[in-house]
Amino acid sequence: MSSREEILARVRAALTANPEPAPRIPRNYREPVTSERAELVARFVDRVSDYRAIVVECAQEEVAVRLAEAVPEGASVIVPQGLTYPVPGAVIDHGQSASELDRVDAVVTLAALGIAETGTIVLTHGPGQGRRSLTLVPDTHVCIVGADQVVAGVVDAIAALDPNSPTTWISGPSATSDIELQRVEGVHGPRTLHVIVVS
Repeated sequence: MSSREEILARVRAALTANPEPAPRIPRNYREPVTSERAELVARFVDRVSDYRAIVVECAQEEVAVRLAEAVPEGASVIVPQGLTYPVPGAVIDHGQSASELDRVDAVVTLAALGIAETGTIVLTHGPGQGRRSLTLVPDTHVCIVGADQVVAGVVDAIAALDPNSPTTWISGPSATSDIELQRVEGVHGPRTLHVIVVS
């Protein structure tokens, strides 16, 4: 018997033996965080800012003004079908190719939810959120998050999401570092991320 066969025989014997039951691993190490809504939103805004994203809070009636501030005048803008906020001059997505999207300056979308602990916005690509390439190709992504959509942590986000739906998790603008640790933004996603938190 070769060494290889001997090792495999030992592995097979170990697998077929009646092993002791695996130890139970406690899953209470991430207790749900209970916070007031205002505290959650403040933490979300703080964490989003940490990622060098631009984040503003506003009331529902101020959204149009905030969108105008986020999208430079004269910029080409695309929006997904189902976006509930008007964006003057925007083109509605009808399946433009990646090269066509690359010629667009900005995209405006909704979010499925925001995570206070990590400053992450999550898209499930439903109405108003657009397909994945729509949110990854244009140089600027403006994302509208309702204050009531902010959850405390990742555990809460996962519990709220459909595990069978595709999701995109965004923590700040696209960024990477080269071998000399020089930060470069916009290599594999939007260079600029604006988050508008609507109360």
